[in-house]
Amino acid sequence: MCGLSGLCTPGLTRENPTMSNDFVAWCRELLSPLGTVRSRRMFGGHGFYVDDLFLALIFDERLYLKVDDETRASFEAQGCTPFTYSVRDGGQHSLSYFTAPDDAMDSPAQMLPWARLALASALRARASKPPARKRAPAATPRPVSSRKRAKGKAG
Repeated sequence: MCGLSGLCTPGLTRENPTMSNDFVAWCRELLSPLGTVRSRRMFGGHGFYVDDLFLALIFDERLYLKVDDETRASFEAQGCTPFTYSVRDGGQHSLSYFTAPDDAMDSPAQMLPWARLALASALRARASKPPARKRAPAATPRPVSSRKRAKGKAG
């Protein structure tokens, strides 16, 4: 499936988390030439961030990289498939993530051009969003006076 004889074997399950953790670690290593990679569990899989940009995810022991209109054709030309999931009405919904090419899963050097495409897609996605609204600072709670505290205990 992804060129890693011991790490990507179909049949890896939650009952065998060691291999799954090994795969997460391997994917972090594959993406590491881009910078510091952070991962976290989410929705039964893992998400990967580089410089606080979400650019990849693992689901069902497959690595998916962020794509957009500028990069999708490159992934399709390599036979990569989109990340899809079932919705309540029985249909399929897809997100802007495609599997990494099989040969890219073999080394960080082979992953680098694909990881750069994912990073570029994530940067364009962030640039296209309106700036986040500034949140008002949380109100500082007022200290309860000793008189009110005593009144509350008596009542």
